[in-house]
Amino acid sequence: MTSSVFDCERLLFTPATPNHDAIPVIFAFPNEYTVGITSLGYQVVWATLAMRDDLQVGRLFTDIREQLPRHPELLGFSMSWELDYVNIFNLLESLEIPIRANSRHQNHPLIFGGGPVLTANPEPYAEFFDVILLGDGENLLGDFIDTYKKVRNADKETQLKTLAQVPGIYIPSLYVIEYIIPDGEIKSINPISAEIPPIIQKQTYRGNTLSASTVVTEKAAWENIYMIEVVRSCPEMCRFCLASYLTLPLRTASLENSLIPGIERGLKVTNRLGLLGASVTQHPEFTELLDYISQPKYDDVRLSVASVRTNTVTVKLAETLTKRDTRSLTIAVESGSEKVRKIVNKKLHNDEIIQAAINAKAGGLSSLKLYGMVGIPGEEPEDVDATVKMMEDVRKAAPGLRLTLGCSTFVPKSHTPFQWFGVNKQAEKRLQLLQKQIKPQGIEFRPESYNWSIIQALLSRGDRRLSQLLELTRDFGDSLGSYKRAFKQLKGKIPDLNFYVHSNWSTEQILPWNHLQGPLPQSTLIKHLAEAELKI
Repeated sequence: MTSSVFDCERLLFTPATPNHDAIPVIFAFPNEYTVGITSLGYQVVWATLAMRDDLQVGRLFTDIREQLPRHPELLGFSMSWELDYVNIFNLLESLEIPIRANSRHQNHPLIFGGGPVLTANPEPYAEFFDVILLGDGENLLGDFIDTYKKVRNADKETQLKTLAQVPGIYIPSLYVIEYIIPDGEIKSINPISAEIPPIIQKQTYRGNTLSASTVVTEKAAWENIYMIEVVRSCPEMCRFCLASYLTLPLRTASLENSLIPGIERGLKVTNRLGLLGASVTQHPEFTELLDYISQPKYDDVRLSVASVRTNTVTVKLAETLTKRDTRSLTIAVESGSEKVRKIVNKKLHNDEIIQAAINAKAGGLSSLKLYGMVGIPGEEPEDVDATVKMMEDVRKAAPGLRLTLGCSTFVPKSHTPFQWFGVNKQAEKRLQLLQKQIKPQGIEFRPESYNWSIIQALLSRGDRRLSQLLELTRDFGDSLGSYKRAFKQLKGKIPDLNFYVHSNWSTEQILPWNHLQGPLPQSTLIKHLAEAELKI
């Protein structure tokens, strides 16, 4: 790709002209441009940095780069996908920067990172970053830059110790992790000195103006789309769900002050609109928002909506989407078993799922995608049969509606009540069983790779010792076989794959992220876990 890719961008903000003493910054996305520029988080952070005249910012992707500053002082990565760590290594090396933080000296830039992966559990990647930003960037990013400016000319140690005082800024090198034995559980996590905070609190932005695209381009993976965040977090609190627990509380964008002005701004440059959020239809003024988008002046607009809550699928919603060139809708049902849904706190009944399909068809949609999961703690084989039966019932209730069941394996996530459960070894068999029983019904079945779920669980529950493993797997490739080979090589130095992935952990045990505080205290998560266990 050449720089002409950047010429296709239509900016919805005005970059500042850097002043003579501007801090040289590289802001990277560890994947290709088309993927990175489709990330709303990356777009917003880049625009926030580029609008400051005290920074000189160059963007970097794996396949293309802007003119980069020659001697960057800060190099940031927005990390949205776990396996992108390999690209982070490659990009650092392409800039002749050592991969590990402890191998860098004063003349190297400070390497900082943020984004969903690092906020959830930064520990597997902690050895590679000088600075990690935990949580929402709205306030955190400005606090980081402003504090860095104060210590810009100090030595690295002073810089890091000063940055560690800023709420939400995590400096991994200032914490010592001890283990009971080298390949055993964590014994303690402590700051290196009394001046370093023992607990870092993830930062939560509480405003009602949420994110919206800062750039629209035909080169994005979703070409020419203008994205606007309608809600942040989700009030449902399904017990496995990182998108809900880690981002609490639910925040909704103001219709008058955020959504309508934002949509008007975006639709001046494109006719593709994406409404984003974990539960978009739970916005208190969603009906008014739909009415606004339904105006004749927006007749040529193509609308995409992220996953919606099942019992909010009305005929009106389906009609509006159909009129706006959307053919399909996605709902998360988790399982066809009432028992399993109670275990995970999914407040949903099969008749609501069936009604959603009937409404989708009546409103003119041609397909409905349902998301499910196997291997949820407490799930038995008959619960998988219940999912097959539910899909049959949906098909009969809405004949002619094209149905897809996307299905993943339960993966434990940090900061959720299910972080203590391991991955069920029966999950792969259950995915195969669903495939066998659902395909003949003319329903499309899209399972997520079980092996990928294993790697996800490893990275989601991993601790700092995994840094050695990640460096090894980089040479072996990113298949599950490579990880197993790396574990064999590190035998005795780190726990085995089973410990990280399949074991149920004790609530007494020190977790790798114990010093990183999410929205809810551990005691609340334990209480929610106990409520789930009563239903198992």
